Amino acid sequence: MLLIKISIFAPDINYYYTLLMKIAGFTIIRNAVKFDFPVIEAINSILPICDEFVVAVGKSNDGTLDLIKSIDSKKIKIIETVWDDSLKGENGKVFALETDKAFKHISKDVDWAFYIQSDEIVHEDKLEYIKSQMIKYKDDHKVDGLLFNYKHFYGSYDYLGGNLHWYRREIRIVRNKSNIYSYKDAQGFRKDSNKKLKVKHIDAEIYHYGWVRDPKAFAEKVNYQNSMHFQKYKKVENEYDFSEIDVLIPFEGTHPKVIQNRINRMNWKFEYNTSLNKHTLKDKFKLFVEKYTNYRVGEYKNYIRI
Repeated sequence: MLLIKISIFAPDINYYYTLLMKIAGFTIIRNAVKFDFPVIEAINSILPICDEFVVAVGKSNDGTLDLIKSIDSKKIKIIETVWDDSLKGENGKVFALETDKAFKHISKDVDWAFYIQSDEIVHEDKLEYIKSQMIKYKDDHKVDGLLFNYKHFYGSYDYLGGNLHWYRREIRIVRNKSNIYSYKDAQGFRKDSNKKLKVKHIDAEIYHYGWVRDPKAFAEKVNYQNSMHFQKYKKVENEYDFSEIDVLIPFEGTHPKVIQNRINRMNWKFEYNTSLNKHTLKDKFKLFVEKYTNYRVGEYKNYIRI
């Protein structure tokens, strides 16, 4: 009978593994208020499974630092940074440098580092699953990181980008190792001397809301982002024209709870007739192959799946 009682009341084995595993979240932000970044929602979306969360706050002129300080959690660790504006036009290099600053401030005893950009959100329904995958691969040191699927919202919270220009996967969880660093414009990661990370693909999504904004606010954001990437670019005047898109897909799922208040506050209207979708003949072929094989012809992969 004693053995039966022990088996009944003993915690799940994952409980013990969790005690031996430490997770840190990290992100960068600058001028979040001015450009209307959902950074608070992004942080809060993964905060429940993090033991600590490093936020590198670039010097801003719009109250961004106070915004981050308003997060009511002892897990938050803020580092104040100054972005090198001399790197404007250098393909977003400054974003990677700032990401590395945040990464380096993660505690040494952390096992996994969960990177979330300021317009990315994780659905609460996937948090425990994601944590289970970190537990699963914690001691498998062939695995450098975990690869996520992406949902790219466009124009409003009702549509997803549907052409093949949107990247469909990227690394968002990496080991807390000094040889890993943010790559190019901080879209992904590399290690050592430009080696791709070896990753496991997991069944979890990043909800990317970077292309959902009030058209006026988004025009400012696009101009700013372009200035960080390119020496020369066409400036967007007044409002961004979301109608200049070739393929969109209606979103039929549920949004993360942390973004719901923002959805309720949406104060512009965007509608799209999906019958006007314009796939090129080449894209139609690629989509046909992908549908039946899950292989995307010519896809850029900033990782090695194992």
